[in-house]
Amino acid sequence: MGLPEVTERVSHGAPAWFVRDKKMFVMWVGFHHGNSREAFWCAAPVGVQEEMVGEDPERFFRPPYVGHRGWLGVYLDGEVDWTEVGEIVRDAYRVVAPRKLAAEM
Repeated sequence: MGLPEVTERVSHGAPAWFVRDKKMFVMWVGFHHGNSREAFWCAAPVGVQEEMVGEDPERFFRPPYVGHRGWLGVYLDGEVDWTEVGEIVRDAYRVVAPRKLAAEM
């Protein structure tokens, strides 16, 4: 919520965060959508999904519905590197935010 012009609302039955109330960049899925582990999905820069899933499939995955668009799934069970999660969320914001807003970060 500390990023420029971010709003939160329920989307598809789960909390989600939007830029200018239009473009979703993070969706908390918890155990929804057939996921058996606590997780969230987020927009990701081109190629990041493949890289992260390839390097650590125990922590990252290709989410259903949006994975074909390059979104990244991030598991939040076990030990979580919250600094890394913050970086992933900021990158997700940059993917969907207009350049002017992304420059304000």
